[in-house]
Amino acid sequence: MAPDSTDLATLHARDADYALRRARRDDLPALIALLATDAFRGGEDSTSPEARAGYERAFDAIDADPANLLVVVEPVAGPDAEQVVGTMQLTLIPGLARGGSTRLQIEAVRIDERLRSGGIGSAMIRWAVDRGREQGASLVQLTSDARRIDAHRFYARLGFEPSHTGFKLFL
Repeated sequence: MAPDSTDLATLHARDADYALRRARRDDLPALIALLATDAFRGGEDSTSPEARAGYERAFDAIDADPANLLVVVEPVAGPDAEQVVGTMQLTLIPGLARGGSTRLQIEAVRIDERLRSGGIGSAMIRWAVDRGREQGASLVQLTSDARRIDAHRFYARLGFEPSHTGFKLFL
C-alpha cells in the first residue's frame, strides 16, 4: 500500500479542505495524543519512555510494511493548518477465504474531538474504500468496540453491516 509520495489526497468536509498524507515519524506525538482521547483504552500509559518506545517500534514496523499505510489528516488552511486532526491505519490482507480475495482492514480511526460530526471521518472512510478497491480488495472490514454505539451508527451510515461477532484474546 506504500505510495511513492507522502501526499495522498485532498479531502473536502464542511467547507474546508484537509490534506490526507502518509504519516511520518515526527507525527507520533500528535498520533499518540489522538489515541489518548479514546475513552475505551483502559487507562494505558502513553507518556512514559517505555510507552514511547513501543509506539516508535510499532510505527517503524507499520511504515516498513508495504501492506500497511498509516495516514494523517490535517487542515490545509486556517488556525489548525498542518496540525494532525485525524488518523487511520489501512492494511491489505490477502487470504484464501472468499476465493482468494484480498481484504482491506481499517483500524484506529480517530478524529480530533473538536471536529467530529463535520464530515472528515466520512471523507476518510470513503477515500479508504476507494483505495482498497484500487488495490484489488474485494471486501473492506473494520472492528469497533462494542461500547461505541455512535461509531456503529457512523459506520452503518457509510454502508458497513454488523455481519460478524469478534473475539479477542489478550496476551
